[in-house]
Amino acid sequence: MATLTIRNLDDEIKEQLRLAAARNGHSMEEEVRAILRQAMLGSTPNYGLASRVRQRFAALSDSELTIPARDMPTRQLEIE
Repeated sequence: MATLTIRNLDDEIKEQLRLAAARNGHSMEEEVRAILRQAMLGSTPNYGLASRVRQRFAALSDSELTIPARDMPTRQLEIE
């Protein structure tokens, strides 16, 4: 495999890259590989289900997610 060094990268780009990598649960280096792979080959790496779900809903805030009401009454735990 080849090694690539990128110099003079804007701080804002690096920060966005760091945040994207954290959201996707992997290193900045792996994030760059995924971005380059998608840009050059048009495919995305096969991440696990949890990573794909996290990626899908990363832009949503808590106020945008509807939490269903819990209308079942609580019951006392019986220990014998």
